[in-house]
Amino acid sequence: MTLNKKTLIPLLLLLLFAAVAGGGWFLWQQQHSVKIGTPTATESRQLYTCSMHPSVIRDNPGLCPICGMELIKKIDHTHEEALPAPAKMVDRISLSPSRRVMANVATLEAKKESLNKEINAVGIVQYDQSRQSKVTAWIAGRLDKLYVTSVGSLVSKESPVAEIYSPDLIAAEQEYLLAIKSREQLKNSPFTSLAQNGEGLVASAKQRLLLFGVKESQIATLEKTGRSDIRIPIYTPQSGVVIEKMVQQGQYVNMGEALFNIADLSVVWVEIEVYENEFASMHLGKQVEIRSRSFPDKLFTGKISLIYPFLDPKTRTIKARVEMANSGLKLKPDMFVNATIRIPLSPAIVLPVTAVMDTGKRQVVWVESSPGTFVSRDVQVGERMNDKVQILSGIAVGEKVAVSGGYLIDSESQLR
Repeated sequence: MTLNKKTLIPLLLLLLFAAVAGGGWFLWQQQHSVKIGTPTATESRQLYTCSMHPSVIRDNPGLCPICGMELIKKIDHTHEEALPAPAKMVDRISLSPSRRVMANVATLEAKKESLNKEINAVGIVQYDQSRQSKVTAWIAGRLDKLYVTSVGSLVSKESPVAEIYSPDLIAAEQEYLLAIKSREQLKNSPFTSLAQNGEGLVASAKQRLLLFGVKESQIATLEKTGRSDIRIPIYTPQSGVVIEKMVQQGQYVNMGEALFNIADLSVVWVEIEVYENEFASMHLGKQVEIRSRSFPDKLFTGKISLIYPFLDPKTRTIKARVEMANSGLKLKPDMFVNATIRIPLSPAIVLPVTAVMDTGKRQVVWVESSPGTFVSRDVQVGERMNDKVQILSGIAVGEKVAVSGGYLIDSESQLR
């Protein structure tokens, strides 16, 4: 029995020690389980993002799947309330000189300038209808000779284009010669009425010749020589280019029948088409610049002479006629050209288009409020001309605006 007590007491002590040790181990395990498992609020894993696309977040460093730029460490903003006040303001960013150089940030002082609004249009070269004419036969007869044999020939109103033989013309010339002889015989008559009748016969015969297209010089030659010509030359009413030939040599023609179409191409019309939303800026007499693919280095200028009083319902455009000189006949009818109309705008603040960031809902610029500190401003933009844009409101004259590197500044503000 004594031996059993000696054996039992150490065994109980051993069991008590094991229980105490197990409980301690269990408590220690409970206290440190958070550290062994997931991170606590004070421990967060490092994330990586893209400076140009903050929506991209990755667990490991690498390249942006959108733009291919190298990912950077994402700053943890869990305890942002503990940071100084300026770090919370996403509309105010401070850059050190080195970061400013790396971001290629350049500023420009806002100034007022006058821009020209440009209206671009397409046009087609047309004949000047006021400089077109037809050569017609003033008398029926046969075309014995044609001096113009093809379309495109240059003609002068001083030179004949054809010769016509007409029995009616020969009879009229004979009648005129007889009237002259009668006048000579009756001018010495003691009867005044007879002398006046002689003058009347000559005037009537001369008028008939004029109606047949005979010129005053030809009538004077007829009166001087006393011989009628078998053929009479036909002249064009103006100098120009033959654009249509309707007869052949030896052909019989009737009185009033058209022989040729003549066009003076020293002045042409250019009909341009302007969209209806730009129509209000146009007015008569406005200068228009014309360029052609055939002569890319040559600038033609003209003025608007007519704005058509109707709109094309299919293209929603309004036509305007530009009258312009055509030196060297370089502009050909039916040629396509490009037209530019410049409309002066009121003076306003003008910045490069790279200074304005369009978010879809608003336009933003970054203004340097103090050296190295940039503040975002919402602005209202006006007309955009080439690489410049009008700023109607949002900034004042003299303020410095970031004209390059603005997107990097904006990315920095989004990361914060």
